[in-house]
Amino acid sequence: MGKSSNEKANSRKGSVKPASEPVSLTGTSTEELLRELLVRLGEDPEREGLLRTPERVEHALQYLTKGYQEDPEELLKGALFTVSYDEMVIVKDVEMFSLCEHHMLPFFGKVHVAYIPKGKVIGLSKIPRLIDAFARRLQVQERLTTQIAECIQSAINPEGVGVVIEARHLCMMMRGVEKQHSSAVTSSMLGSFRDQQQTREEFLSLIRQKSGNGF
Repeated sequence: MGKSSNEKANSRKGSVKPASEPVSLTGTSTEELLRELLVRLGEDPEREGLLRTPERVEHALQYLTKGYQEDPEELLKGALFTVSYDEMVIVKDVEMFSLCEHHMLPFFGKVHVAYIPKGKVIGLSKIPRLIDAFARRLQVQERLTTQIAECIQSAINPEGVGVVIEARHLCMMMRGVEKQHSSAVTSSMLGSFRDQQQTREEFLSLIRQKSGNGF
């Protein structure tokens, strides 16, 4: 006699393979993961030139993402000074290197920062350090721009803050569209830099100026 419909259904259920359990990598070292990556790329991690590559890449990634271990707000707290100066302060042409979070390829360029103090200024050397604290992470340029501006606004509550980043992205230059001379420009304007066209134009004009003495 043939099987009933219930028997057939039970038979099909019994033949279904159980779903494989997810593989946990939490106990695997970064070096082991990188060595496995080399294998999957078709390389031999045992050949001379690659023997220490996993170790080197791990150290490089730790350095390139060290911003995760830094607190930008705490970084600024030790260098806030009370002054009566109320004109624009600009720190421009600060070199910036970061990793695009989409492809983990570098993007790099220059950051220009300005603010108009309202009782307090930031030690000048802390501006590049603040930029690095946010840049040494997996980033997108748009978020990096606003994070720098908002952190300064929160730290000293100035009349306004302006940040402009000009950067070139290797994810556009060496893959994808492969446009070698393209660049991206982003800006974040807060307070008087957003509300007052004259202030904004002064900032943009000053960061474009090139003096004859090399500065």
